[in-house]
This record gives sequence, structure tokens and C-alpha cells, in this order.
Amino acid sequence: MTIIMWVGGLVRRRGGRLLGTVIGIALAVAVVAALGSFLTASKSTMTARAVRSVAVDWQVEVQPQADPDTVLAAVRSTAGVRVAESVGFARSTGLQAIAGGSTQSTGAAVVLGLPDGYPAAFPQEIRQLTGASSGILLAQQTAANLHTAPGDSITIKLPGTGPATVQVSGVVDLPQADSLFQKIGAPPQSQPSAPPDNVVLLPSALFNTLTAPVRAVDPAAVTTQIHVARDARLPADPAAAYTSAVRAAHNLEAKTSGGAVVGDNLAASLDGARKDALYAQILFLFLGAPGAVLAALLTAAFAGAGADRRRREQALLRTRGLRSRQVAGLAGLEAALVGAGGGVLGLGVAALAGQSAFGTASFGATAASAAGWSVVALVLGLSIAAAAVLVPALRDLRVSTVAEARQVIGRARSPWWMRFGLDFILLAVSLLIFKASSGNQYALVLAPEGVASISVSYWAFLGPALLWLGSALLLWRLATLALAHGRRPLARLARPLAGALAGTTAASMSRRRRPLARSAVLLALAVSFAASTATFNATYKQQAQVDARLTNGADVTVTQPPGAGVGPDAGSRLAVAGVRHVEPIQHRFAYIGADLQDLYGVRPATIASATSLQDAYFAGGTAKSLMAQLASRPDSLLVSEETVKDFQLAPGDTVNLRLQDSRTKDLHTVAFHYAGVVKEFPTAPKDSFFVTNADYVAQTTGNNAVGAFLLDTGGTHQKAVASQLRQQLGTSVTVTDITQTRSAVGSSLTSVDLAGLTRIELAFAVLLAAAAGGIVLALGLAERRRTFAITTVLGATRRQLRGLVLSEAAVMTLGGLTGGALIGWALSQMLVKVLTGVFDPPPATIAIPWPYLGVTILAAVAAIAAAALNSARRSTRPAVEELREL
Repeated sequence: MTIIMWVGGLVRRRGGRLLGTVIGIALAVAVVAALGSFLTASKSTMTARAVRSVAVDWQVEVQPQADPDTVLAAVRSTAGVRVAESVGFARSTGLQAIAGGSTQSTGAAVVLGLPDGYPAAFPQEIRQLTGASSGILLAQQTAANLHTAPGDSITIKLPGTGPATVQVSGVVDLPQADSLFQKIGAPPQSQPSAPPDNVVLLPSALFNTLTAPVRAVDPAAVTTQIHVARDARLPADPAAAYTSAVRAAHNLEAKTSGGAVVGDNLAASLDGARKDALYAQILFLFLGAPGAVLAALLTAAFAGAGADRRRREQALLRTRGLRSRQVAGLAGLEAALVGAGGGVLGLGVAALAGQSAFGTASFGATAASAAGWSVVALVLGLSIAAAAVLVPALRDLRVSTVAEARQVIGRARSPWWMRFGLDFILLAVSLLIFKASSGNQYALVLAPEGVASISVSYWAFLGPALLWLGSALLLWRLATLALAHGRRPLARLARPLAGALAGTTAASMSRRRRPLARSAVLLALAVSFAASTATFNATYKQQAQVDARLTNGADVTVTQPPGAGVGPDAGSRLAVAGVRHVEPIQHRFAYIGADLQDLYGVRPATIASATSLQDAYFAGGTAKSLMAQLASRPDSLLVSEETVKDFQLAPGDTVNLRLQDSRTKDLHTVAFHYAGVVKEFPTAPKDSFFVTNADYVAQTTGNNAVGAFLLDTGGTHQKAVASQLRQQLGTSVTVTDITQTRSAVGSSLTSVDLAGLTRIELAFAVLLAAAAGGIVLALGLAERRRTFAITTVLGATRRQLRGLVLSEAAVMTLGGLTGGALIGWALSQMLVKVLTGVFDPPPATIAIPWPYLGVTILAAVAAIAAAALNSARRSTRPAVEELREL
């Protein structure tokens, strides 16, 4: 009976406080359930994407001492193998064709022998461009080099036998050429820097006929690979899937007793995905954990709003005969009620968020995974309820007497952390950790090549975590000091609202400095969480676009085949509808010493009109200043960092490069002057390369041929423009657009639907900010109804009471928003710096989502205003009626 009466009384008399506590727990549960389910689904998505991106799962190279048929049978009998086909590889000394009355020849080429069912078994390996899809096929680059088309004849030269003439059936593209022509079993540093330019694909029967004499003379000149597509079930987690794939490949190598070496393309793809999965887990901790912690703090604030009243009520129960165990049981019942209610509500909110953002309540995770995270979130909700409601009650029962518990006014004393300066200690440690974790040799995620285990430097989490906590405590200290010693400024601030009651209002705020400071700190933490999360997400989205633009070069890029000899004037043909600017860029090769590197010639005055050049791409000057130097001194040269170190260059040094002269076809020396360092450049590789003035290169080599044209479409209609140009130009050039490149070069982390996650995170951040401002203030003011009633009895007018309430709300809002902005700015800077590994390239500037931040601030201010106005309205009720209810 006592329990029923107690619960009924709580619902009737303390419904608002209970509802606030339930909301706080629900937010924490929803954040954890939503982000946890999303993390699990994201890992599964990364695994699936890694598997889909592989054209051939295994390239099993038959060793010279082994029989290809025996190895093929062993492969086909291996568990998880869906299809296996033998592919022959042979080296040609050159190709030749007669086109337009002139003879075209190439250097060394690779000849492949493919079985009839190969294109159907491995559809991603070969993409038909023109002509037939079977028969004798030429790679696109080879067709361009020989100036041939379907129906033309070419001659294949093989070592140890006479040349063979065949008729071309079609021209194809090899999208996975890098993996197709890899050195099986060789370490990454020994792999070819680029796939071969000249490739001929022959039917297996013809290949065997042509290479039979070669095998007889030199068996090692012709090799056999068995290409395998697997359908074995892999774990959803990329790291576990990687381990499973590696073990399966090792099992096959052992099964063939050394007769085969596996080129494990599947494991290589999963190797990158497992690193991305770990970064996703890190993002979950960096961006999700603060939300759950903040929700827990809000719950504690909601429950603690009536701490003094609850303490007196428990003392009254003890004086009326209830034992301490019974009082503790009632507190435990209250904790269970709000914990269970908040947990159920939070799971419902998470399911609704998943349905609205991803079309499924489980965020795409399996039922088992979603259920697991729901259980974790429920346990978290119950733990928060116990910590916010039950633990304080048990502490009061243990350390307080009945007489002490019934005292209304206690002795004010500074918290222990304030006396010991914990806030300054935390900030100092945070800066030290940040300095160490942002060094040049620091790596948050370490994934050694080919090693199954990967590690995370979790101690780097302490930097942002301690900054967040230390800044909150410092703001609490400053707010407390300002309220304690700033009565005169507070009175002047309150005078427009409270009138003659301004002094009393200032004194009231000074006396209530602890709850006001706590409310301001909670609002600041909520705003900083929203600001840092939104800023990181916006920067992430910005850099994904920058990465794609850096790789592709521009919105649309038209790349000329080697030796095409097309001049910059040909760009006028590319100015189709939707193109705003066409920019030519040279691509040559130059020797520095014995080292051959890429060289890019640009027009310094106009290159930025077609692509973005960030200051982060350069060292020794800004992008604008270095382009200006290339324009003013044409022989200037921008050099990669690696080359500067290898050749010990200093600014102003003369750098002699050997370039091919178009007239003599010989290499001759051209003098340049080292002007600065280029780290990244559109279309350039990530290793060593040069950037210089295109006019100077054309003048010194007698050749103004362009390697590519960069097309600016204003960031829109890239696919349409690229499609139109492909139809117009045919297969003689390669046309790529930025959307295509983003899909090809983006990591599996960027492939995850971060837009949906961002909407969820930012929606929660807005709710947390509104709750931190509005609900905390409302509960605090609700506990002061007795004070307002007494003030009315003493003669305060309704306007003055309203001014008192609004003044407190204004001070809390000003302190919370100002502190939140500063903490959010510092936290955003640290997050982006610590998580540099997520960005490629690192951002030159942080993207600030001003519209979202404006919405967050408006939501918080609106919630605070609503709470203050409602409390002001209730403070004007007749004093006798209010005191009678209290």
C-alpha cells in the first residue's frame, strides 16, 4: 500500500521532474541504440562494398614445377569457390599495325588467353567499348597507340617464334588493370608502378596455338593464372572477414603443396575496409559518446533539480517510522520506473529515427545486432537512472541524520575540484596529449600491410575528452565567480526587465549561483557538442569532395592518350552545354638524375578557374603566390617533398631536368629554378612529381601537346556533360567525371551513408541543446514556487516577478551560448586535427555549418524562452493559493 501511495504521489506532485528525468534517459538510450546499430550496419556495408569492388577474388599463379590442370582441379574443389577459369599470360616484344598508309608500332606488350566464359564469370574485369565482345580484343590504350579499330589487322611479335597477324574484333577497357597485371606474391614495393600500355586479349585456343613454340623454347615466358570468384559467407565485420579470406588463401596454397601462389585481391580490398571500419568505430566514440554522456548529465540535472525537496521528504518518511531499507526501496522503485520508461521511450525514438533516415528501424543492421545494441542501451538507461536517483538517496541515508536532511539552508562550500584546481589540471593534460598525438609521426590507426591485427592509439581520445571536461569545469568556475562577485553588473543587466526589483534579482542570482552555473554549463556542453559534431561532419563532407576533385582534376576531365599530340586549342571543342571553363594541362615525364618523374605544365593565371588549389597543397608559399611566381618567372619549378629531401634542394637552386625534345626525340637538359614544394596537385600521383609553367615547357621542348583538359561545370551536371563528351569524342580519349571518381577512390568509410547519420546526430544535438536550456531551467524554476509566492506577499508586482525570471533565463542563456561557442570551437579544432587520418587530404580550413548552428541556437533559445515565460506566468498566481498547494 505504501508503495502504491508513494508512486501515485510522485506522479501527481512530481510529474514534471519525473518526465524530465525520463526524457534525459530516453535521449541517452536513443543516442547509443541509434549510433550502435548504425556502426554495426556500417561495418557490414563496408565488407559488402569491399567484396563488390573486386573483379577477381583470387589470382592463383601456377608455379613452373606444377601442372596447371592439377592446380585448377584443386582450386575448383576448394570450399567457397564459385567459379575458376584458367588465364594465360605471355610477353610480346611488340605490336604492329598499318593504318592510313603508315605503320604504327609499340614496345613490349602483354598477351592474355581467355576462356569463352571469362567475361560472364568476371563481368567487372572487361568493359566493352566498341566492336564485338569476343574474339581478338585490344585494350583502349593499345588501340589508340596503333590507330586501329575493329576489323583492322595487327601483328603480334612473340619471342622464339615468328610474328602472327590477327584481325581485331573489338576494343575494351580494363577497369581493374592494376590488380590484373600485378606480380603475384611480390611485396607492395615491388609491384609495377603502372599497368602495361599495350594489351591484347585472345581466345584460349588461339593463345595456346601461338604460344606453344614459346613454351617449348622458354617455359617461364608463358605463365598460367587461375582466376577465382568465391561465394563463401564472410563475417560482417571487415577485420573478421579479412582474417577469414587470408586463411582461406593460405589453405589453398598448402593444399597445392607449393604448386600455386595466391594473389588475394579479396583480402587486399578487405584490408582497406578493416581500417575504415576501425575509423568508423572511432567516429562512433568521438561523436556518439559525448552525446550519451551529455544526456546522462542532463538526467542527473533533472533528477537533482528537486534534490533538497527529496531529501526533506525522505527525512519525513523516516520520522514517520519507515526504516532506511524501506526508504531505499522507494528510491530504487523510482529509479526503476524512470529507467524503464526512459529506456522504452529511447528505443522508440531510435527506431523512428532509423525509419525516417534509413528506411528501416534497425538502421540496416541485422535483427540480432540491433537487438544487442537495444539491450546495451537499456542497461545504460537503467544505470543512468540508478546513478541519478538511487545513488544520491543511498548517500543521503548513509551520511545524513534526519535533522540535517530537514534543514532548508546548508553551509555553502566550494566543490573539492574547484579548491584543487582540477579544471586547470585537465586542460593542461589535454593540451599535452594533443601536442603529442598531433605530431608528424603520429598515427591514430596503425594497420601494417598484410598484418591481420590493427591497433588504435586510444589514449589520443583523452585529448578531446579532457578538453571537454576541463572546459566545462572552467566555465563552471568562471560562472560561479561572476555570479558571486558581480551583483552590480547583474543588477544593471536586470533593471530593464525587473525594474525596482533589479537589486533583489541580482542578489537572488548570486545566492543561486550554483544551480545557475550548472544550468549554463549544461547548455554550453550541449551547444559545444552540436557545434563540434556538425563542424566535423561538414568538414568530412567537404574533404570527400576535395579528394575526388584532386584525383579527377576537375568536375570533368578529358585525358588524351600518350603521344596524341593534341594542342591546347583543341579545348574549344569541349565547351559543350554546361561547361563554364576548359583548362589544358600538360603531362610529360622528366629525369632528375636517374629518377624518372611526372611533370605537369599549367597555365598559372587560369588553372584555378577549372579546379581548386588549396594552400595545404603547397609549402613555401600559398597557392596564389606560387602560381604568381610561375607566371612571373616561367622557369620556376615546384617539386614534391620527397624529391626535395632526396636531392637536398634549397629555394632558388637550379634544377636540371632532362625532357624529350619533340624535334629530335632525344632527351636534352632544361634548366629550372626550385621555387617551392607541391604536396598534392590535381591529377598528379601521390609520390614524386613536378609542376611548372606550360608555356616554358612547350618553348623548350618544341611541343605544346596537352595531356588532359580540366572542365569546370560549376559543380553540377557532371555526369551529363561527361556522357555527352563520350558520345562526341568516342574511344580515342578517356572522359571521367567527379562523381565517378568519388565512387572509385573514396574509401569504404566515405561510402557509408554519413548523410543519414549526420541528420540523426544533429537532430539529437538540437534536442539535447533544447533540453539543457529549457527543461533544466523549467525544473529549477518550478522548485522556487515558494520563493515567488513569498516575494508576491512582500509586495512584488507581476511585472517585477516576470522580470526576475526572465533575467535569470537571460544570464543563463548568455553564459551558456558564449561558453558553448568557445568550447565548440576549441573542440572542433582538436577533433579535426586528431582525426587527420580520416581526411585525405587534410583540410586547409574547417567547414562551419552556419545554418545548422543557427537552428541549434534558435531551438535552445526558444526552449529557454518558453520555460521562462511559463514559469513567469505561474509565478503570478495568487500567493495564498500557491502557498496552500506547497
